[in-house]
Amino acid sequence: MASTPIRILIVDDDQSIRNMLAIVLTREGYQTMEAESGNHALHRLQEETFDLVISDIKMPDLSGIELLKKIKAILPELPVVMVTAYASTGDAVEAMKLGAEDYLIKPFNLDELKLVLQKSLHQRDLARENLALKGKLSEQEKFENIIGVNPRMLKIFELVSQIAATDSTVLITGESGTGKELIARAIHAKSNRASGRFVSVNCGALPENLLESELFGHLKGAFTDAYRDKEGLFELADRGTLFLDEIAEMSQKMQVKLLRALQEKVIRRVGGNDEIRIDVRIIAATNRDLIEGMRTEEFRSDLYYRLNVISIKVPPLRERKDDIEVLMPSFLQTYNKKFHKEIGGFDPEVIPYFLNYHWPGNVRELENFIERAVALERGNQIGPGSLPSELVFHVASTPGLLSDLDALLDRDDFDFNVTIDDISRRIIVTALERCGGSIKRTADLLKLNYRSMRYLIEKFNLKGKPGAGELK
Repeated sequence: MASTPIRILIVDDDQSIRNMLAIVLTREGYQTMEAESGNHALHRLQEETFDLVISDIKMPDLSGIELLKKIKAILPELPVVMVTAYASTGDAVEAMKLGAEDYLIKPFNLDELKLVLQKSLHQRDLARENLALKGKLSEQEKFENIIGVNPRMLKIFELVSQIAATDSTVLITGESGTGKELIARAIHAKSNRASGRFVSVNCGALPENLLESELFGHLKGAFTDAYRDKEGLFELADRGTLFLDEIAEMSQKMQVKLLRALQEKVIRRVGGNDEIRIDVRIIAATNRDLIEGMRTEEFRSDLYYRLNVISIKVPPLRERKDDIEVLMPSFLQTYNKKFHKEIGGFDPEVIPYFLNYHWPGNVRELENFIERAVALERGNQIGPGSLPSELVFHVASTPGLLSDLDALLDRDDFDFNVTIDDISRRIIVTALERCGGSIKRTADLLKLNYRSMRYLIEKFNLKGKPGAGELK
């Protein structure tokens, strides 16, 4: 089945120019329509659908600049290419600021015209793809601020809905950056405790004595800096939810005190004897293996079984890569707003970089990369030049490689050839950066001959990529 031809509206008060463009574009496979004035063009745009507009800037009744303003008001996604017969680019620059896709200065040749049209239509396709991608974020995919289309994530969403109304303790496990706290917040938001507080504490961020005071509160004078009575987080979370992040980092002494609070549903403030009854739902999270922690006696088995009433294991991002392309536009929208930018989407060239990366930092790393890209990008789409070298070159795909070979060999996805390539790629990228992109100096540094260095650069597709400088 033949594809629908691209429809282009040519707007110019000079009939010879319209005829010339119509002939040239028809030969290139485009379908053309003509308008002899800006007002005629607006009429045609209201009656018909076009993929692109080519308009002269200087026209008697309605200038190309005014036409552009009106087009962008009614059809903001329609690409417009402006044409001027004047060497001065002042009007053309103004047109670009108003949203024109590009401009041509008469006389222009066929190759220049083709290049501008291809670029403009490509930008239109990118805008449509990104709008479609944003549209994928249906209610099922965006669950209580958690985005996911992967079947494992959808099962977690379903489980959260099932357990939210209970008061059962929940243990969430998963690597750092997978979104464990978001899941805890989702449980709270859908529970009968939603009107109460969601209180969060990182158990690994505080020393033992401060953590005890933070959780249980203290009385004035209980220790040197206790200048007044203080409520603990258990009290603040009464009739709500207390989220204990990185629970495995808690000391043995604190584990005993936490276990007592969970069993008896009472606490004592530091320095006090009075028992305070609490009504709190506990959700705990860790990125460590608590079974191994029990084996080494670093984590109490009785506390583990008290916490692990309902277990949720969050998969790492590398195991749910189908979520990446729905997370990307969401983060882009967030940081467009933060940095007051209007970046339209992602260059198709960068998508494989995101999909092929190992994501040791998971969703948090993805968010950080996109925040960086939005901050640095000067164009209207995220290109390779705004991405960190570890993403472009996939140099971080074997985390901990040299420090823990046993762990590497135990990984299900271990592949000797891939690992060796990753090491080689990482070394070459680092060396190229150190040598300012000079192939000869890099070869000397790595004790390779020039031909071998060229071969490796071609093999790993490093030539002309950002991060290694301008290769020479």
